[in-house]
Amino acid sequence: MKTSQNEPIASIRGVTKRFDDKLVLNNVDLDLFEGEVLSVLGPNGAGKTTLISTMLGRLSLDSGDISLFGNRPGALEVKRQCGAMLQVSGLPDMSTIKEHITLFQSYYVNPMDYDLVMAFSGLKDIENQYSKTLSGGQKQRLLFALAICGNPKLLFLDEPTVGMDITARKSLWEAIEKLKSQGTSILLTTHYLEEADQLSDRVIMLNRGNIVREGSPEQIKSQINTKKIRFNSTETIAAFSQLETVAKVSQVARNNPNEDGSCYFELESACAEKTMAEIFDKQLKLRDLTIIGAALEDAFELINNEDSLQHNRLSE
Repeated sequence: MKTSQNEPIASIRGVTKRFDDKLVLNNVDLDLFEGEVLSVLGPNGAGKTTLISTMLGRLSLDSGDISLFGNRPGALEVKRQCGAMLQVSGLPDMSTIKEHITLFQSYYVNPMDYDLVMAFSGLKDIENQYSKTLSGGQKQRLLFALAICGNPKLLFLDEPTVGMDITARKSLWEAIEKLKSQGTSILLTTHYLEEADQLSDRVIMLNRGNIVREGSPEQIKSQINTKKIRFNSTETIAAFSQLETVAKVSQVARNNPNEDGSCYFELESACAEKTMAEIFDKQLKLRDLTIIGAALEDAFELINNEDSLQHNRLSE
Protein backbone atom coordinates (compact mmCIF):
# COMPACT_ATOMS: atom_id res chain seq x y z
CA MET A 1 0.00 0.00 0.00
CA LYS A 2 1.14 3.55 -0.69
CA THR A 3 2.04 5.78 2.21
CA SER A 4 1.18 9.39 2.89
CA GLN A 5 4.69 10.33 1.74
CA ASN A 6 3.68 9.66 -1.86
CA GLU A 7 2.04 12.35 -3.90
CA PRO A 8 -1.52 11.36 -4.82
CA ILE A 9 -2.42 11.22 -8.49
CA ALA A 10 -6.02 11.98 -7.55
CA SER A 11 -7.15 14.18 -4.70
CA ILE A 12 -10.71 14.88 -3.55
CA ARG A 13 -11.41 17.55 -0.96
CA GLY A 14 -14.77 18.49 0.53
CA VAL A 15 -16.79 17.12 -2.38
CA THR A 16 -20.53 17.52 -1.93
CA LYS A 17 -23.21 16.61 -4.45
CA ARG A 18 -27.01 16.80 -4.23
CA PHE A 19 -29.76 15.66 -6.55
CA ASP A 20 -32.70 17.92 -5.74
CA ASP A 21 -33.07 17.61 -1.96
CA LYS A 22 -31.11 14.34 -1.65
CA LEU A 23 -27.55 14.57 -0.36
CA VAL A 24 -25.57 11.96 -2.35
CA LEU A 25 -21.98 12.93 -1.43
CA ASN A 26 -21.32 14.74 1.83
CA ASN A 27 -18.00 16.58 2.19
CA VAL A 28 -15.94 13.62 0.90
CA ASP A 29 -12.14 13.64 1.23
CA LEU A 30 -9.88 10.96 -0.26
CA ASP A 31 -6.62 10.41 -2.14
CA LEU A 32 -5.60 7.81 -4.70
CA PHE A 33 -1.94 6.92 -5.13
CA GLU A 34 0.11 5.55 -7.99
CA GLY A 35 -0.07 1.79 -8.46
CA GLU A 36 -2.74 1.04 -5.88
CA VAL A 37 -6.22 -0.46 -6.02
CA LEU A 38 -8.73 1.57 -4.02
CA SER A 39 -12.12 -0.08 -3.59
CA VAL A 40 -15.15 2.06 -2.81
CA LEU A 41 -17.80 -0.10 -1.17
CA GLY A 42 -21.29 0.62 0.04
CA PRO A 43 -24.94 -0.36 -0.31
CA ASN A 44 -27.02 0.71 -3.29
CA GLY A 45 -27.46 4.47 -3.25
CA ALA A 46 -24.37 5.07 -1.12
CA GLY A 47 -22.86 7.44 -3.71
CA LYS A 48 -20.24 5.19 -5.34
CA THR A 49 -21.19 5.80 -8.98
CA THR A 50 -21.78 9.48 -8.32
CA LEU A 51 -18.26 9.74 -6.91
CA ILE A 52 -16.80 8.21 -10.07
CA SER A 53 -18.93 10.46 -12.28
CA THR A 54 -17.64 13.58 -10.52
CA MET A 55 -14.06 12.39 -10.91
CA LEU A 56 -14.63 11.82 -14.62
CA GLY A 57 -16.15 15.28 -15.02
CA ARG A 58 -19.53 13.82 -15.98
CA LEU A 59 -21.20 15.56 -13.04
CA SER A 60 -20.55 19.02 -11.65
CA LEU A 61 -19.88 19.58 -7.96
CA ASP A 62 -22.03 21.55 -5.56
CA SER A 63 -18.91 22.26 -3.51
CA GLY A 64 -15.39 20.97 -3.04
CA ASP A 65 -12.49 20.30 -5.38
CA ILE A 66 -11.13 17.36 -7.41
CA SER A 67 -7.64 17.20 -8.89
CA LEU A 68 -6.44 14.43 -11.22
CA PHE A 69 -2.79 14.58 -12.31
CA GLY A 70 -2.88 18.22 -11.22
CA ASN A 71 -5.82 19.03 -13.52
CA ARG A 72 -9.57 19.33 -13.17
CA PRO A 73 -11.85 16.43 -14.14
CA GLY A 74 -12.69 16.39 -17.84
CA ALA A 75 -9.54 18.20 -18.94
CA LEU A 76 -7.92 16.80 -22.08
CA GLU A 77 -4.72 15.89 -20.19
CA VAL A 78 -6.83 13.91 -17.73
CA LYS A 79 -8.83 12.11 -20.44
CA ARG A 80 -5.61 10.98 -22.11
CA GLN A 81 -4.48 9.28 -18.90
CA CYS A 82 -7.76 7.75 -17.75
CA GLY A 83 -9.89 4.79 -18.71
CA ALA A 84 -13.37 3.99 -17.44
CA MET A 85 -15.66 0.99 -17.40
CA LEU A 86 -19.08 2.16 -16.26
CA GLN A 87 -22.24 0.26 -15.34
CA VAL A 88 -24.34 1.73 -18.15
CA SER A 89 -22.63 1.46 -21.53
CA GLY A 90 -23.91 0.81 -25.03
CA LEU A 91 -22.12 -0.79 -27.98
CA PRO A 92 -23.01 -0.74 -31.69
CA ASP A 93 -24.39 -4.19 -32.54
CA MET A 94 -22.83 -4.58 -35.98
CA SER A 95 -19.18 -4.01 -35.08
CA THR A 96 -16.81 -6.80 -34.18
CA ILE A 97 -14.71 -6.89 -31.03
CA LYS A 98 -11.61 -6.10 -33.10
CA GLU A 99 -13.33 -3.12 -34.78
CA HIS A 100 -14.42 -1.71 -31.42
CA ILE A 101 -10.94 -1.96 -29.98
CA THR A 102 -9.05 -0.55 -32.96
CA LEU A 103 -11.50 2.37 -33.05
CA PHE A 104 -10.93 3.16 -29.40
CA GLN A 105 -7.16 2.84 -29.82
CA SER A 106 -7.33 5.54 -32.50
CA TYR A 107 -8.61 8.03 -29.89
CA TYR A 108 -5.30 7.97 -27.99
CA VAL A 109 -1.81 9.28 -28.74
CA ASN A 110 -0.08 6.28 -27.13
CA PRO A 111 -2.61 3.42 -27.07
CA MET A 112 -1.97 0.06 -25.50
CA ASP A 113 -0.73 -2.56 -27.95
CA TYR A 114 -3.61 -4.52 -29.48
CA ASP A 115 -2.20 -7.92 -28.50
CA LEU A 116 -1.77 -6.73 -24.93
CA VAL A 117 -5.38 -5.53 -24.80
CA MET A 118 -6.41 -8.97 -26.04
CA ALA A 119 -4.27 -10.68 -23.42
CA PHE A 120 -5.70 -8.62 -20.57
CA SER A 121 -9.31 -9.03 -21.70
CA GLY A 122 -9.16 -12.65 -22.85
CA LEU A 123 -11.00 -11.88 -26.10
CA LYS A 124 -8.49 -13.04 -28.72
CA ASP A 125 -10.41 -16.21 -29.63
CA ILE A 126 -13.59 -14.23 -30.41
CA GLU A 127 -12.12 -11.00 -31.80
CA ASN A 128 -14.15 -11.29 -35.03
CA GLN A 129 -17.46 -11.85 -33.26
CA TYR A 130 -20.11 -9.11 -33.47
CA SER A 131 -20.97 -7.38 -30.21
CA LYS A 132 -24.67 -8.21 -30.59
CA THR A 133 -23.84 -11.91 -30.28
CA LEU A 134 -21.84 -11.59 -27.04
CA SER A 135 -23.00 -12.97 -23.73
CA GLY A 136 -23.28 -10.67 -20.73
CA GLY A 137 -19.88 -11.72 -19.43
CA GLN A 138 -18.24 -11.30 -22.84
CA LYS A 139 -19.68 -7.79 -23.13
CA GLN A 140 -18.17 -6.97 -19.74
CA ARG A 141 -14.79 -8.16 -20.96
CA LEU A 142 -15.13 -6.03 -24.09
CA LEU A 143 -15.98 -2.97 -21.99
CA PHE A 144 -12.89 -3.68 -19.89
CA ALA A 145 -10.82 -3.92 -23.07
CA LEU A 146 -12.13 -0.54 -24.25
CA ALA A 147 -11.35 0.98 -20.85
CA ILE A 148 -7.67 0.02 -21.10
CA CYS A 149 -7.16 0.86 -24.81
CA GLY A 150 -5.53 4.18 -23.93
CA ASN A 151 -2.94 2.56 -21.65
CA PRO A 152 -4.40 4.48 -18.68
CA LYS A 153 -2.51 5.59 -15.60
CA LEU A 154 -5.84 5.80 -13.77
CA LEU A 155 -8.55 3.21 -14.39
CA PHE A 156 -12.13 3.46 -13.10
CA LEU A 157 -13.96 0.14 -12.81
CA ASP A 158 -17.60 0.40 -11.74
CA GLU A 159 -18.94 -3.11 -11.00
CA PRO A 160 -16.68 -4.65 -13.68
CA THR A 161 -17.43 -8.35 -13.11
CA VAL A 162 -21.24 -8.26 -13.09
CA GLY A 163 -22.52 -11.07 -15.31
CA MET A 164 -19.19 -12.90 -15.45
CA ASP A 165 -18.79 -16.53 -14.45
CA ILE A 166 -16.17 -17.36 -11.83
CA THR A 167 -13.50 -18.26 -14.42
CA ALA A 168 -13.88 -14.95 -16.28
CA ARG A 169 -14.01 -13.05 -13.00
CA LYS A 170 -10.74 -14.52 -11.76
CA SER A 171 -9.16 -13.85 -15.16
CA LEU A 172 -10.13 -10.20 -14.81
CA TRP A 173 -8.68 -10.15 -11.30
CA GLU A 174 -5.37 -11.33 -12.76
CA ALA A 175 -5.50 -8.57 -15.36
CA ILE A 176 -6.14 -5.96 -12.66
CA GLU A 177 -3.18 -7.27 -10.65
CA LYS A 178 -0.91 -7.04 -13.71
CA LEU A 179 -2.03 -3.50 -14.53
CA LYS A 180 -1.42 -2.51 -10.92
CA SER A 181 2.09 -4.03 -11.03
CA GLN A 182 2.81 -1.83 -14.05
CA GLY A 183 1.89 1.29 -12.06
CA THR A 184 -1.75 1.75 -13.05
CA SER A 185 -3.95 3.13 -10.29
CA ILE A 186 -7.40 1.61 -10.09
CA LEU A 187 -10.56 2.85 -8.43
CA LEU A 188 -12.93 -0.09 -8.10
CA THR A 189 -16.54 -0.41 -7.00
CA THR A 190 -18.00 -3.85 -6.52
CA HIS A 191 -20.72 -5.75 -4.67
CA TYR A 192 -18.52 -8.86 -4.66
CA LEU A 193 -16.76 -8.30 -1.36
CA GLU A 194 -14.43 -11.25 -2.00
CA GLU A 195 -13.27 -9.28 -5.04
CA ALA A 196 -12.47 -6.20 -2.98
CA ASP A 197 -10.75 -8.34 -0.36
CA GLN A 198 -8.62 -10.02 -3.01
CA LEU A 199 -7.60 -6.94 -4.99
CA SER A 200 -7.58 -3.89 -2.72
CA ASP A 201 -4.70 -2.07 -1.12
CA ARG A 202 -7.24 0.19 0.56
CA VAL A 203 -10.98 0.10 1.07
CA ILE A 204 -13.32 3.04 1.60
CA MET A 205 -16.81 2.32 2.86
CA LEU A 206 -19.48 4.81 1.81
CA ASN A 207 -22.94 5.07 3.34
CA ARG A 208 -25.41 7.86 2.59
CA GLY A 209 -22.61 9.83 0.91
CA ASN A 210 -20.27 9.69 3.91
CA ILE A 211 -17.02 7.78 4.31
CA VAL A 212 -17.76 5.65 7.37
CA ARG A 213 -14.55 3.58 7.35
CA GLU A 214 -11.18 3.57 5.55
CA GLY A 215 -8.23 1.20 5.72
CA SER A 216 -6.70 -1.93 4.27
CA PRO A 217 -8.96 -4.99 4.06
CA GLU A 218 -7.01 -6.46 7.01
CA GLN A 219 -7.52 -3.33 9.10
CA ILE A 220 -11.24 -3.30 8.43
CA LYS A 221 -11.66 -7.03 9.06
CA SER A 222 -9.75 -6.72 12.34
CA GLN A 223 -12.71 -4.78 13.75
CA ILE A 224 -14.62 -8.06 13.79
CA ASN A 225 -13.34 -10.04 16.75
CA THR A 226 -15.31 -13.22 16.06
CA LYS A 227 -14.23 -16.32 14.19
CA LYS A 228 -16.36 -18.87 12.38
CA ILE A 229 -16.12 -22.57 13.23
CA ARG A 230 -17.54 -24.81 10.51
CA PHE A 231 -18.05 -28.57 10.59
CA ASN A 232 -20.45 -31.46 10.04
CA SER A 233 -22.04 -33.20 13.03
CA THR A 234 -24.83 -35.60 13.95
CA GLU A 235 -25.46 -33.59 17.14
CA THR A 236 -28.52 -31.36 17.56
CA ILE A 237 -28.38 -27.60 17.26
CA ALA A 238 -29.31 -27.39 20.95
CA ALA A 239 -26.04 -29.09 21.89
CA PHE A 240 -24.02 -26.28 20.29
CA SER A 241 -26.37 -23.47 21.33
CA GLN A 242 -25.64 -24.31 24.97
CA LEU A 243 -21.92 -23.65 24.61
CA GLU A 244 -21.03 -20.62 26.76
CA THR A 245 -18.52 -19.08 24.33
CA VAL A 246 -20.72 -19.29 21.22
CA ALA A 247 -22.44 -16.10 20.06
CA LYS A 248 -24.43 -17.59 17.17
CA VAL A 249 -25.22 -21.02 15.73
CA SER A 250 -26.38 -21.70 12.17
CA GLN A 251 -27.43 -25.09 10.79
CA VAL A 252 -28.45 -26.51 7.42
CA ALA A 253 -32.05 -27.70 7.59
CA ARG A 254 -32.51 -31.12 9.17
CA ASN A 255 -34.70 -32.24 6.26
CA ASN A 256 -31.60 -32.20 4.07
CA PRO A 257 -28.94 -34.09 6.07
CA ASN A 258 -25.85 -35.87 4.76
CA GLU A 259 -25.93 -39.61 4.11
CA ASP A 260 -24.67 -40.34 7.63
CA GLY A 261 -27.37 -38.12 9.15
CA SER A 262 -24.97 -35.26 9.89
CA CYS A 263 -25.67 -31.61 9.11
CA TYR A 264 -23.48 -28.61 8.39
CA PHE A 265 -23.03 -26.18 11.29
CA GLU A 266 -21.43 -22.76 11.62
CA LEU A 267 -20.61 -21.29 15.02
CA GLU A 268 -19.54 -17.72 15.68
CA SER A 269 -17.21 -17.25 18.63
CA ALA A 270 -15.10 -14.44 20.08
CA CYS A 271 -12.67 -17.08 21.35
CA ALA A 272 -12.46 -20.09 19.07
CA GLU A 273 -9.93 -21.80 21.33
CA LYS A 274 -12.32 -21.81 24.31
CA THR A 275 -15.20 -22.94 22.12
CA MET A 276 -13.19 -25.87 20.82
CA ALA A 277 -12.17 -26.76 24.37
CA GLU A 278 -15.86 -26.79 25.37
CA ILE A 279 -16.72 -29.02 22.42
CA PHE A 280 -14.01 -31.51 23.34
CA ASP A 281 -14.93 -31.43 27.05
CA LYS A 282 -18.54 -32.28 26.19
CA GLN A 283 -17.30 -34.93 23.72
CA LEU A 284 -19.48 -33.54 20.93
CA LYS A 285 -18.82 -35.36 17.68
CA LEU A 286 -17.87 -33.39 14.58
CA ARG A 287 -15.85 -33.76 11.38
CA ASP A 288 -14.59 -31.65 8.44
CA LEU A 289 -13.61 -28.89 10.84
CA THR A 290 -12.46 -25.46 9.62
CA ILE A 291 -11.90 -22.24 11.58
CA ILE A 292 -11.74 -18.96 9.69
CA GLY A 293 -11.40 -15.31 10.61
CA ALA A 294 -13.86 -12.59 9.71
CA ALA A 295 -14.42 -11.85 6.02
CA LEU A 296 -14.73 -8.38 4.55
CA GLU A 297 -18.43 -9.14 4.09
CA ASP A 298 -18.85 -9.52 7.86
CA ALA A 299 -17.14 -6.19 8.50
CA PHE A 300 -19.17 -4.52 5.74
CA GLU A 301 -22.43 -5.68 7.31
CA LEU A 302 -21.42 -4.69 10.84
CA ILE A 303 -20.14 -1.24 9.88
CA ASN A 304 -23.21 -0.42 7.78
CA ASN A 305 -25.51 -1.59 10.57
CA GLU A 306 -23.65 0.53 13.12
CA ASP A 307 -23.80 3.56 10.84
CA SER A 308 -27.54 3.05 10.22
CA LEU A 309 -28.22 2.81 13.95
CA GLN A 310 -26.28 6.00 14.59
CA HIS A 311 -28.09 7.76 11.75
CA ASN A 312 -31.48 6.68 13.11
CA ARG A 313 -30.61 7.92 16.60
CA LEU A 314 -29.57 11.31 15.25
CA SER A 315 -32.79 11.50 13.20
CA GLU A 316 -35.06 10.90 16.20
